[in-house]
Amino acid sequence: MGAENLHHIESSEQLDSLLASNTYVALDFYADWCPPCKAIAPIYQSLADKHTAENYLAFGKVNVDHVQDVAARYGITAMPTFLFFKDGQQVAVNGKAMIQGADPRSLGAAAEKLGGLAQKRIEEAATA
Repeated sequence: MGAENLHHIESSEQLDSLLASNTYVALDFYADWCPPCKAIAPIYQSLADKHTAENYLAFGKVNVDHVQDVAARYGITAMPTFLFFKDGQQVAVNGKAMIQGADPRSLGAAAEKLGGLAQKRIEEAATA
């Protein structure tokens, strides 16, 4: 496992494809020059390693300086910002529409919740 569990989004088309091919998606909007982004990156990576479920839950990273159209699309003004999607639509997780800043507890709780929802979908698909 490792870096292959993180999708590095380099275009809005790539993001649309990721959203279309997974029930749930978590996105990390970051910048190379941002110290809190660097601080939370290994935590986000470990959450992706733990919870990624092909076609059900994907984790992506968006460099706001390189993919400005995607950052603008979601009105990203602070880094890091984490957004969550279900069936291509932005959703709140644990009552939060987004997580701004390096907040490992909130991020971990959100990933745990999405992981559980994805697992439920996998089990439902297996018994269908």
